[in-house]
Parts: sequence; structure tokens; C-alpha cells
Amino acid sequence: MSSSTDIPRHWARIQESGSVAGMRIMVWIRRHLGRLPFRVMLGLVIVYYYLCQSLPRRASREYLQRIWPLHAGHLPRWRAWLGLKHFMAFGQSLMDKVDAWSGVPLDVRLAPEDRACLDRAIRSGRGGLMLVSHVGNLEICSAMSDTRDDFHVTQLMHTRNSRKFNQLLDRSTRRRGPEIVEVTEITPATALGLAERIDAGGFVVIAADRIPIDEQGRVRPLEFLGATALFPEGPFWLAALLRCPIYTLSCLREGGSHRVEFRPFDDTSTLRRADRDAWREAAMQRYVAWLTDQCRRYPLQWFNFFPFWQTDDRYAS
Repeated sequence: MSSSTDIPRHWARIQESGSVAGMRIMVWIRRHLGRLPFRVMLGLVIVYYYLCQSLPRRASREYLQRIWPLHAGHLPRWRAWLGLKHFMAFGQSLMDKVDAWSGVPLDVRLAPEDRACLDRAIRSGRGGLMLVSHVGNLEICSAMSDTRDDFHVTQLMHTRNSRKFNQLLDRSTRRRGPEIVEVTEITPATALGLAERIDAGGFVVIAADRIPIDEQGRVRPLEFLGATALFPEGPFWLAALLRCPIYTLSCLREGGSHRVEFRPFDDTSTLRRADRDAWREAAMQRYVAWLTDQCRRYPLQWFNFFPFWQTDDRYAS
């Protein structure tokens, strides 16, 4: 059953810190001065952000307290250091984004089964919907689509926050970024436009671990890491309306390389209207299980620095 319970402070109202000018300077340093000066500057920025932004810091701590015992069996003694490592991992992901769209060669690996699944999906010509999360670095996958003429990706986004960074990369690196469709709510009209892209063999990417600000109550409370959290129903309404293959996609950093995982999730091509409600409920449960496994294996790569759990109102302002 859907719930309209509010998160204490919606993530979309927590704006990106730093101006466009500041981000442009960082991109310029990476492209013209090299990796080491960029890493030094980025480290200073991340430390400053960690020390001065209390809400993301506390949200990170809450998440790490929930996930780390599942990952390592116990919480570390120096939890503040673990939180700083979480922020540093986010900084590393920003550097990887700049590298990906600047054409810097990256070590991207797909296991044989993932590569075979991706090749089959592309060759089928059916297109599909790719469910993603904020674990890892999906811009690496989008950059991969720029190197394959047969892999066309459209990103469905609900906020202009991230688009600011993507537009900066487009201007600074002079490379074509992924096609972005911005919506405030998933409607039948939205589905119709996206269905045309899928019918042409394209893939639509949508994150299902953040609630759009104008979702008008289409959220569902689910247990995630031991407490209730709200997840958007919109991506799963869309999946049912599109009647297409559905996949999960992630790009996870492992040392100096990136591991891309592309797996089949479901197929709504023959889903009956009468079965949609039951399918959405089961599909959302399976998505949360997938997200939990991603976080358990790569706990420092879930970059949701805002109050996530419905039961926790300590961060409200």
C-alpha cells in the first residue's frame, strides 16, 4: 500500500554544494594540470565539505552504522574515519566522471556473463528499461554508450541538480553526454515518449532509490537495512506501462578498475493489467534486495548523503 509520509527533508531540496564556477575550476585542473593536482585539490574540498556539512555527515554515519556490520561483521573503532572514507569515495567518483567524459582510458571490466547478457539485449533490438541505484558510478556506463553505435541510452531524471554537473562536463570536455529526459512526475505521456525510444532499440535508465519531489504520494514503505524507508513506485509503474525487458545496471569501483554488472531483472511484455499491482509490489521487494546486496558488497559507494530512513527525524531542519 502506498504511503505519502514525508521524509524530514527531501533530498532534492539539499542542493549541490559549490558553484558552477568552482566545479569548472576543478575540471580545468584535472584536464590541464593532471591527476595529482586534481586529487590534492579534491581531497581538500572533500575534507572541508565533510567538516562543514553536518546533515550529509550525520546521514552518512546513520547509513554506515546500518550497513557496515553486514559488510564486515562489526563496526570499526574509528567511525569518523570511516565516514571520511565514505566522502572520499564520493570524491573519487567525481574524478572518474571527469575522466570518463574527457576520454581518459579507464579500466572497465564485465564478467563474461554480464557481457553476454548486454550483447544479447542489444542484438535483440527490443531495447529495455534499466533499473539503477546511486551505488557506484553510472556515468562510466553512459560513457561506454558513447563508444558503441548500437547502444543508445536515455537517462530519466527528476532533478536539475545532477544535470548542472553533466552540462558542465559537456561544455568542458566537448564530448556528447547521455540523452537526459527531465520529468517531475511519471505519467502515461512520459511512458509513451519513452516507449518510442525502446521500440527503436534504445535503453531507458532510471534510478529507483530516490523519491521525486513531486511524486504525489506514489511511494511505498519497505524495510531496508533494518528500518522502514520510502521507495518510489514510479519506476515500477513505468516498467509495467512500457511492457518491455527490464535489467539492473551498476558500475562498481574495484581498486583501480570498474566492474560493470548488467543482469536481467524481469520482462513485462506479457504482463496483464490485472496483475500489475501484485507485480509492482513483488518487483519493488526484489529491487530492495538487489540494492541491499550492492550496498553490502560495496558499502562506501552508495552516495545518498541525506536522511533516508522514515523512522529517523533527527536531521529535520
